[in-house]
Order: sequence, then structure tokens, then C-alpha cells
Amino acid sequence: MELLTEELVREKLVDVIDPELRISIMELGLVYEVDVKDGDVKVLYTLTTPACPLGPVIEGQMKDILVDLPGVKDVAMELTFTPPWDPKVMASDDIKMQLGIW
Repeated sequence: MELLTEELVREKLVDVIDPELRISIMELGLVYEVDVKDGDVKVLYTLTTPACPLGPVIEGQMKDILVDLPGVKDVAMELTFTPPWDPKVMASDDIKMQLGIW
């Protein structure tokens, strides 16, 4: 049985795909913080734009993946736009190359 850790949560969130860009939210750098304490998981995240129409879909995907992890009692999501998402800084190098951002 896997231990519930920040690392495990981050590994599982790789499977959440931005529906418009079709890229993992982790590779895009949309997850700012993950906190795991006594079975409670809190994720601080952002979206590519405050006007993102698929924000609820992305949050729902995150919750669906995390709630099924062994040892999870509660999942809390916090959306922030501070700092604003900047792919030049936050996206992985592979994604920058894929998006043509350098």
C-alpha cells in the first residue's frame, strides 16, 4: 500500500490533462502547492487564464483522482491567480518547446 505523501499526490496529478491544451497540468506548472497532513490533501492551483471556461472540469478531475488515493480523508482545492500563470517560467522545458515558448 502506498503512503499518502506530497510526492504521491503530485505523481497522480500528472494524469490530469488540460482539456484545451491536452497537456498535463503538472507539466504546465498549474499546481503551485500540495499539502498532505493526517489524510487531508490541499492543492493550491491556478488556471492558464482567469476566464478559463474549463476550470471546473480541471478541478473535478483533480478531486476525482485524489479522493481515491489510500488514506485520503478530505480533499480541498484552492484556486489562485497570484502569481499569474506564466508558461515561460512555470511550464516544463519540454512543454515550452512543444508550445514554441522560449
